[in-house]
Amino acid sequence: QSPQQQPKTSEAAEGSFKETLNGFLKDVNHLQHNAEEMSENLVKGDVENIHQVMIAMNQAQTSFQLMMEMRNKIMEAYKEIMKMQV
Repeated sequence: QSPQQQPKTSEAAEGSFKETLNGFLKDVNHLQHNAEEMSENLVKGDVENIHQVMIAMNQAQTSFQLMMEMRNKIMEAYKEIMKMQV
């Protein structure tokens, strides 16, 4: 490929980081909705296996905790960058 066709490194990295975060947020959201739906079905009596509901709830909780830790680390890194002198 010619140099004009190749994306800039920073733009490519930014896009992939953004896409990765968006994908992760969508996954967390999906797990949350799935756990909520399964717990509603459990209350209605539509679910026979309570273990599946508990697993879905634990997956949603763990993914949410991971997302919050990632957010905290990103915010810490941003604050450190802002402290740097140019």
